Amino acid sequence: MIGYLEGRLMKKDQDRILLLVNHIGYEILVPVIVMETLAEKDIGDEVSLYIYYYQTERQPKPVLIGFRLEAEKEFFQYFISVEAIGPLKAVKAMNISVGNIAHAIESGDVKTLKQLSGIGDRTAHKIIATLKGKMNKFALIKHETDQVPTTVDEDFTELVMDVLVAQLGHKTTDARQMIADAMRRSKDISTAEQLFDEIYRGQQSEQ
Repeated sequence: MIGYLEGRLMKKDQDRILLLVNHIGYEILVPVIVMETLAEKDIGDEVSLYIYYYQTERQPKPVLIGFRLEAEKEFFQYFISVEAIGPLKAVKAMNISVGNIAHAIESGDVKTLKQLSGIGDRTAHKIIATLKGKMNKFALIKHETDQVPTTVDEDFTELVMDVLVAQLGHKTTDARQMIADAMRRSKDISTAEQLFDEIYRGQQSEQ
């Protein structure tokens, strides 16, 4: 099963790309929020994506769905667990950043969820009923087009610390250690998003 791909961008359409990997072209569906991050990419540029692989008896042709972060892929798997939201509908629905969707779910913000493509009032309530209480860590994910306060850029570790302690329930000493370990593993971390992703990856490897 395909879980991750990196290669050269061959083609960009409205909702999908063609990625050349080892002389094989993979057609990958991408949500709007992912396509926006690829706006600056030119044909021939390197692209890497985490892949959700979808194939069933009713959908015998494999479908690859791409995400820029591992945490976004995990959010997607939660999202499609909601009744009446399958993978293809979920891809079209994700026209708002994962962080904002997660925050809307946790705060019971039906109005924001109804801004998702194809999501009406009834489905918005189902999303909240199914996923509320499971979204806090995803609320940290920041999309490149999100408005981020300047203070976050100046000291992103403080934001991550606050979320780990106040939202995720970690002890301050544990949160500080998690941040230190992540920064040690990856020397290039420069944003809260990158730090959270590395912390998350570290937690997954320990399970």
